[in-house]
Amino acid sequence: MKFVIAQMQHETNTFSPVPTPWEEFGPKGPYLGRDAFDAMKGKGMAMAAFMDLAEKVGAEVATPVAAWANPSGPVDGNAYDRICDAICNDVAKGCDAVLLDLHGAMVVADRTDDGEGTLLEKIRAIAPRTPIAVSLDLHANVTARMVKNCDIITGYKTYPHIDQYESGELAGAILMRMMKGEVKPVMAWGNAPILAQTLRQNTAEGGMKAFVEAAREAQRQGLLAATAFGGFQMADIHDAGISAVTVADANKAAATSACNRMLDVAWMHKEDFIYRGQPLEQAIAQAKRMGEQSGGPILLLDHADNCASGSTQDTMYVLREALRQGLTSIAVAPIRDPEAVAKLIEAGIGAKVTLPVGGKMDMPSIRRKGEPLTLTGVVRNITDGEYTITGPQFTGMRCFMGRTVVFDTGTALVVISERNQEPWDRGVYESVGIDPTRQRYLLLKSRMYFRPVFLPIAKGMVYCDAPGVSSSDWTEFDYRKLRRPIYPLDENFANGRQVAA
Repeated sequence: MKFVIAQMQHETNTFSPVPTPWEEFGPKGPYLGRDAFDAMKGKGMAMAAFMDLAEKVGAEVATPVAAWANPSGPVDGNAYDRICDAICNDVAKGCDAVLLDLHGAMVVADRTDDGEGTLLEKIRAIAPRTPIAVSLDLHANVTARMVKNCDIITGYKTYPHIDQYESGELAGAILMRMMKGEVKPVMAWGNAPILAQTLRQNTAEGGMKAFVEAAREAQRQGLLAATAFGGFQMADIHDAGISAVTVADANKAAATSACNRMLDVAWMHKEDFIYRGQPLEQAIAQAKRMGEQSGGPILLLDHADNCASGSTQDTMYVLREALRQGLTSIAVAPIRDPEAVAKLIEAGIGAKVTLPVGGKMDMPSIRRKGEPLTLTGVVRNITDGEYTITGPQFTGMRCFMGRTVVFDTGTALVVISERNQEPWDRGVYESVGIDPTRQRYLLLKSRMYFRPVFLPIAKGMVYCDAPGVSSSDWTEFDYRKLRRPIYPLDENFANGRQVAA
């Protein structure tokens, strides 16, 4: 047998001004061919599970591309074409199965609002009878085109995501049973009119927990697979929002019934998917009291500037307010500001510098200009910004912050990097010589991934609502393509019925 195994991962924030060129899909662009195999082997990702399956059954493997970029604005059209062409060219050479590690929320500039569905349609046209198995992110905005052009879809059941490998493992196992003639997978898909906020998609609590449990129950009752997709609310596309996909063995009615039961659970919990916050001044005052009482660390969560949701990672609202209210022993990691990094490296370790930090990018979609914060401090460290995640999420993945500087203002240790970096791991601090456990406050531009890593070392956490293109305030954004009516944009909307396809 020969398998084509590939990865194409991007969560597109259509409101983000951050560009997504070819170079962002890896350290210097996507991994290609054998480099893709070597980069993904042994990692906690769906592509690695596919590769392990191929090895187990003795299949020849083609790995045309492993492309993974931080969430940001729409993907460059030429970059998308190159990734698709790499995959399609290997499929065209002939194969017995295609296994794809996709996200499910990719929007491509001047091409398509459905990057994954368009890719699958291209592959299906080349190989109309070849089995295709797909693993998707829990935040996929699933479309009818995706479902129509593959045989099996599975998705993560955890957020923060710690089961990417298991999702690929399940998709691959069903595909192998299909190829042996043991099962005949049929899928059902449907969506509920809820634009769920990622800040309220923690699978350990509330409505998302109930939604995912409904998927697990469907599998316990005999379905091959069932996935509860929270969707990605920062994508202004028709199909953004909550959806479900079920896979049954030759029984479309069973798949459809289970899909609708899951979506009914989501609708019943619709209010759980909406975040209601407090003014920034109150949040910082609360954090200050917590820090003074406990000694910290207290997590200051600047979720509206979370790069894992496509934000600029350079807004300074939260740090400015924290300094105004007199918080000290703050460690911030990281702020993306290539201009400041260059100036601080030129100054050198030990130099005292005054310069504007952050606020270099405008955010026209929310009618905001960049607002740098002028800081005076000492350059404490300079690194290449590279480290390896130790787990439990994205375990083994190599991270590249670009050249990185530790800037010490006396009250805050500010990690400034050339590239965006979600704080998936304590490496954002430890790789530059900061022990996060010794700080009173940790300012993280994170909304959910901090939980497995930083929550265990924290004495408390506070969500800090500030402007940003991943804000949980839906009134900040002008949705034009999104299907309507949908909750909470249409708060009086009361009809949760849906039709599974």
